[in-house]
Amino acid sequence: METRVVLFDLDGTLLPMDQDVFVKDYFGRIAAKLAPQGYDPKKLVDTIWRGTGVMVQNDGSCTNEQAFWKFAEAVFGERILQDKHFFDAFYETEFDKIKAVCGYHPAAAEVVHELKEQGYRVVLATNPIFPARATQWRIQWAGLQPEDFEIYTTYENSRYCKPNLDYYRDILNQLAVEPEECLMVGNDVGEDMIARQLGMKVFLLTDCLINRNDEDISQYPNGSFEELKAFLSAL
Repeated sequence: METRVVLFDLDGTLLPMDQDVFVKDYFGRIAAKLAPQGYDPKKLVDTIWRGTGVMVQNDGSCTNEQAFWKFAEAVFGERILQDKHFFDAFYETEFDKIKAVCGYHPAAAEVVHELKEQGYRVVLATNPIFPARATQWRIQWAGLQPEDFEIYTTYENSRYCKPNLDYYRDILNQLAVEPEECLMVGNDVGEDMIARQLGMKVFLLTDCLINRNDEDISQYPNGSFEELKAFLSAL
């Protein structure tokens, strides 16, 4: 079946990064921002980390945003819901500074724009564990704009996370397409290549490879942006 839709992961794919460095900087900044409001940095970081796990395990009964804040409320009480505007302010202003620890690859924007010019539908299939504002910043760091994508997943508009196949099924339903019409491009073997189980084509971008289980990656079309460009040309 002809490929009509190309889905891209963001962190480590369109936006080069060392995930551990990114997470350390992110946690450090949000903890520092909320400390003056009386939030113990260690407890706050632990709550965000565990809340992320809750979103990853979300069964679809609520949005990821609702799952996260329900968990946060269980830890800190209703007070944290009343203080949500402090978190919103962090994502609006402070989050953008994390750009300094991320990389940049001009080919990311080039590939997306070329695909759109050729008539492909392009989706940003980033794991929806961040608010929309944080996702919009990261899109811009990659040299792109949110409107470059037909859909970009955030914790507000998603009910599942990778590697749950229902995350991908949700996108397919929104687009009204079959998996065989789609190509998933990502750097994470476990979270991105799993889309192949639904029938999607896949390409593993190896520049910032994540392969937690040391899988044999030769089973997937893979390589750098140059190999990806060649792969796309042959579609």
